[in-house]
Order: sequence, then structure tokens, then C-alpha cells
Amino acid sequence: MKKIVLLLAIITLGFNCFAQTTSKPVYNAALAKKLGADKYGMKKYVMAFLKDGPTQIKDSVARAKLQNAHLKNIMKLAAEGKLIVAGPFLDDQAIRGIFIFNVETVEEAKILTETDPAIKAGELTMELHPWYGSAALMEVVNIHHTIESKSVAD
Repeated sequence: MKKIVLLLAIITLGFNCFAQTTSKPVYNAALAKKLGADKYGMKKYVMAFLKDGPTQIKDSVARAKLQNAHLKNIMKLAAEGKLIVAGPFLDDQAIRGIFIFNVETVEEAKILTETDPAIKAGELTMELHPWYGSAALMEVVNIHHTIESKSVAD
């Protein structure tokens, strides 16, 4: 009898542990509203593919200065909440990187791309597309600041 009770206790405990690990997280309406999420936890963004531009600067000092100005512009847009993801591709292709802008229209994103010194210099161009993704991306910049020990623009 003790073995049956012990076996039932183990089975019940096992089911409870399994149920806890597979239960759905509790919906956080306040966070969803703060992040601009729709009922699916998603929102509109504009994704940009950064591509090689018509002008390629050969002088290494001028190119380094332009890259630093490009990175500082990225940081400014991120601090303003307009740019939530940015990064280069690691292969040597014509598409150099991506941006995900926290705007709803391509027109808004175009205005933001025109602030980039690399775009102004013709070193890069941007191909813009409306995109629908998780509103949780809005937290990326804040989380990133807690895990970076050095800025890319330093």
C-alpha cells in the first residue's frame, strides 16, 4: 500500500512539474500597451537592407571617420526609440546589414535613413520594406545596454 501511495505521489508531482513548465505565460496588458502590441503581441516596423552604394571611399582614414559617424547615428536613432535593431552581415556581400525601424511607414523610415552619414556620402543605400514582427523587439535596446561592456562607436 505504501508503494502505491508513493507511486501516486511521484506521478502527481511529475504531472505538476510538467504542467508548470508548459503553462502559458500570463498576459501582461500593461506591457503590451507600452510596447504597442496588437492582440497577437505583434506590431508594424520597417526593415531596411543596407547595401553598397554608388560611392566607395578608398581612403582608409576617411572611411573610418565615416563608419564612426554612421555608428553614432545608429546610436542616436536607437536612443530616440526609432531604431531597435541594427547590425552588419558577416559575409562579404552587397547587402551589408539590416536596420529595423520603429515606424509604421516606409516614408517615415526614408526620412530617418537620410540622417545617416554613410547614406549621405553614397557609401550605402537602403532598401526599405514594411515588416510585421514581435512587439517584444522594443525591449532589445534596453537589454543590449545591460550586456555591452564597450560601445561600438568608441
